[in-house]
Amino acid sequence: MPLSGSGETPAAQPLPVSFPPPVEAPSGSRRRRMPGRRSAPVSPPPDDHRDDPPPPPDATGTERQLVFFGAETGEPSVADLAGLLAGPGEVHRMGGTARLSVRVAAAWRVHVLIGELAQRGVRSTWAPTEDDGYLVRTAYTRSLVPLAAAWLRGPTQQPPPGFQLDGRRLRLWLAAAGVADPPDFLLQLGGSDPQRWAVVGAALAAAGLTGELTEAGPGGPAYRIAGRRWTRRLAELVGERPPTSPPTAWPSRI
Repeated sequence: MPLSGSGETPAAQPLPVSFPPPVEAPSGSRRRRMPGRRSAPVSPPPDDHRDDPPPPPDATGTERQLVFFGAETGEPSVADLAGLLAGPGEVHRMGGTARLSVRVAAAWRVHVLIGELAQRGVRSTWAPTEDDGYLVRTAYTRSLVPLAAAWLRGPTQQPPPGFQLDGRRLRLWLAAAGVADPPDFLLQLGGSDPQRWAVVGAALAAAGLTGELTEAGPGGPAYRIAGRRWTRRLAELVGERPPTSPPTAWPSRI
């Protein structure tokens, strides 16, 4: 059995077992809303008594602003891979090229990430790790050089000034390192620099998600998206659950 798989030739080098390979959406139909359709605002259930601050209103006074930053409102781009770097992803340079890699703990995450990277025209491979996880990494390519230039300060990886998170970036972060802890969700972080985590936390807040930094736990540091109200907001931003994701591993809008 081969020890690595390719985003280009899944038939020749299969992805990890347990889940079917991701299905490519027809060209021109990926994550586009049907004309005239609007997402309804999501209100907290009547039995949710968490003392959370209300989400920011838009110019009309409603609570629908966050939907406009959702994963389904734009076309995928290489810049979205910054979402992986907000979590445990790492970027490395070699000459005039760069590579992005991320360790994940489950086979379904490999499927989702391989598919997401392919949608952005980025070749990727996977390999099992000694701790029973998987390593997903891209090929060295010039298309990732701007990402590496923005995030690397010598050997140190830091978010660039003005770093922002939108639905597509959050979707990638969630696919790589989002962990359900009902009724909450954890978005696991990488590195060991509190300043890096603080910048990512500020980007979460700017996207309309209140995250509590938790540094202890088996998965390491993470931002906790607490309560059903905020996990619903997270679900609105990251879009529909990928077919290979277990239902309980993806936030629900219900």
